[in-house]
Amino acid sequence: MTGVVIAGSLAGYTVYQDVFGIATADVDPDGWGDRPAQVDGLHNILLLGTDERAGDDASYNELNGIRPDVLVVVSIDVDRGGVTMVNLPRDTMVEIPPCEGGGEGGGWNGGVDQVNHAMVYGGMDCQGNTVETVTGIHLDHMVMVDFAGFENIVDAVGNIEMCVPEPIDDPKAHLQLDAGLQELNGEQALGLARSRESTETGSDLDRIENQQRMIGAILREVTDGEVLSSPSSLYGFLDSITDSLTTDSGFTVDKMTELAIAMREVDLGRMNMVTAPVVEYPPNDNKVMLDEVPAQELFAAVAAGELTEGDDGGTDEEESGGGVEPSDVSLRVLNNTGIDGLGSEIEQLLSAEGFVVTEATNPEPGAPDATTVYHGPDRAEHAEVLADALAVADVVEEPSLGEELELVMGGVDWGGLATTASEGEDEGEGGGGASLDDLESTSAAEDTVSCS
Repeated sequence: MTGVVIAGSLAGYTVYQDVFGIATADVDPDGWGDRPAQVDGLHNILLLGTDERAGDDASYNELNGIRPDVLVVVSIDVDRGGVTMVNLPRDTMVEIPPCEGGGEGGGWNGGVDQVNHAMVYGGMDCQGNTVETVTGIHLDHMVMVDFAGFENIVDAVGNIEMCVPEPIDDPKAHLQLDAGLQELNGEQALGLARSRESTETGSDLDRIENQQRMIGAILREVTDGEVLSSPSSLYGFLDSITDSLTTDSGFTVDKMTELAIAMREVDLGRMNMVTAPVVEYPPNDNKVMLDEVPAQELFAAVAAGELTEGDDGGTDEEESGGGVEPSDVSLRVLNNTGIDGLGSEIEQLLSAEGFVVTEATNPEPGAPDATTVYHGPDRAEHAEVLADALAVADVVEEPSLGEELELVMGGVDWGGLATTASEGEDEGEGGGGASLDDLESTSAAEDTVSCS
């Protein structure tokens, strides 16, 4: 990701072409089945940090397979100039779709397992399919970097500055640090990125916070330091990391260059990082599962590009469907997602938005697989107001209906509620749907921990 951000600043693209001798993997998105729709202007990249080891530790890969230690969906909005990075905790239990074998993997018949195990079953192809299926975010490309690559990135930018609140002594991560503002080299940064013992609870979630802080520190160093000062320093940086990168075969040098040029002026304050909401996984308290409603709201907002929108001061108050308010809209909720209890949860969320929900139940056989709002002949405006409150929905007239609408939650595209701000909420932040403030996001502009 760092290479993509800075690549557009190269003066000579012939140098750029020579440097990027990047390994590629066979990834076949066309084989993933029904996929989420692409959104114009959005480029979604799955960034994987793997625990691949070399030298004396290479036997670990043979025993355990290569699996991502870090999974981040990087959503880049080239039109609005914003980036949202969503971390998926590696210990999250999800439904992994059937995958054919890839690399050393023998394939997978489908079922619940830890999200990063998809790589072991079917390589990058299976991992991408799993993340796209779980999140509903259309993935355009994939980038994988190993431990050595992360070390090289930090060393190549000339170390990074981090605040260490308490002294750290973590033998498992080979890490010893004094408290205070520290300048970390690549080995130390990798140790901190991997360390659980140095975090407050020793959990993967706390470790993700450190990793997010490091991404911000690297981006600040790249944009403010000497990496971009001359072609030779930039060449050295790129040459140091490309041996540790693997991308899908479709992520060509030309596409990287085009994306980098479009994003090189993005303010660091508009590069935001957030962790997918999770709760404890009941069968195993060492694992987590997605907190379904807020997680799906977050994913739907990222998929639609709503979290990268600028504060342009739009006139949303004037776009509420010709004067129809949510309180004017009466509807039944029909849960066709196959997820027990989700209809009742959505009933509560819609009611909190002001909609009048009379019933939440299962649909009759033959209900559509796509999320659909059905309305009577004189309720088109009401249906549009409801559809606007959802991440995705078709609107269809049904002559047999009267004043009450029917919302069928589709199994193939249900994305939860939209993230547009509710009218009249404090400081313009909405109460229904995902917001970066509610999810405690951080930006790359500054460290969230201060040693001053």
